[in-house]
Amino acid sequence: MVSGTYLISCVDFHEFVESLAKALDTKDHYTYGHSERVSQLVERIALEMGMKEEQMFMAHIAAHLHDIGKIGIPDSILNKPGRLTEDEFKIVQQHPLKGFEILNKVKSFRKIAEIVKYHHERYDGKGYPDGLKGERIPLEARIIAVADAFDAMTSYRPYRKKMKISEAIQELKEHIYDQFDPEVVEVIENIYREDQSFLEELVVSGTEDYHYLEVKHENIYHSRKS
Repeated sequence: MVSGTYLISCVDFHEFVESLAKALDTKDHYTYGHSERVSQLVERIALEMGMKEEQMFMAHIAAHLHDIGKIGIPDSILNKPGRLTEDEFKIVQQHPLKGFEILNKVKSFRKIAEIVKYHHERYDGKGYPDGLKGERIPLEARIIAVADAFDAMTSYRPYRKKMKISEAIQELKEHIYDQFDPEVVEVIENIYREDQSFLEELVVSGTEDYHYLEVKHENIYHSRKS
């Protein structure tokens, strides 16, 4: 049985984390709502994999904060309406380490900081920042990598159309063993097969977030002109 004190501390902790994630949303316009969607998918995958409650909680929180290091990336790069140059992409690649440095300063965030640091590692060892391979990458980070990629592929970007859910799942499957953990990809494929509506709701949420920002930016633009 979970104690009342534990529940209260979890609620307070979660609210604090959400406020940090929302601070990032205001900075990175093109990924508005991304962290929330990724955290929902991570939690579902972790549940399907039978992850213990405490570990699942850490994965959920780390998913909320996986891009927190982007706070240290210039707005001009984060909100660039086209593809990044090689130099700009190298700057963006610093965000997992920046996120680790931010979170690792707080004792209760150190496990979360480690997960955040490794969410762009690849299963074949060709990721960053440390080039970890296979199961040397924390499981929570491997799950976030899949959820992060799924949401990115099924969300609008100024330079490309979003993928259909089936296309995104196929893309994940084509990159098992090189970019993604095959077990995690199998789980998201099973979710798609058995509970497609869950993924559809996430994608609809992302579309609504994108259109909300379009309207918001247009209103700001017109208010500045008037």
